[in-house]
Amino acid sequence: MKPLHTHILVAVTGSDASISAAKYAIVMAKQYHSRLTAVYVVDIATIRQLTLSKIFIKEESQEYEESLEANGTRYLNFVEELAHAKGIKLEKQIRKGAVYTEILNTADECKADLIVLGGWEKNRNPRDTIGHSHKEIMINSKCSVLLVKEQNVDVLYKQA
Repeated sequence: MKPLHTHILVAVTGSDASISAAKYAIVMAKQYHSRLTAVYVVDIATIRQLTLSKIFIKEESQEYEESLEANGTRYLNFVEELAHAKGIKLEKQIRKGAVYTEILNTADECKADLIVLGGWEKNRNPRDTIGHSHKEIMINSKCSVLLVKEQNVDVLYKQA
């Protein structure tokens, strides 16, 4: 029988929930001896929509995109440090586009057999972009999707 999960993909947004999901994915990768990929998506689809709606001017949208990319690099480096501390090699990817499309494409390209997402945070609007993206990922993914809502993820991570 082959291992349950051989390649885990975790979506990183920088939110507390996505960092918890990353820790959970690291623990899973360690237990299952799985490959682990973390992806951060610069949501240029929303940036383009804001520019077309004249909420952003072109220069503002480019600055915002660069800022999001820098944040993504910082978040992915943090997750890489977390993985390294547990002896897990992490592949990092920054993608640009619609969040759910890029996560699904990345999962397909790297042949992930599990996508790990952070649970919704209580103070978030249920109609926000992340909530919409999570729903689209769950509906359209070709592999299993795990929504991490574990309250004691820090304890699990420390024990791993």
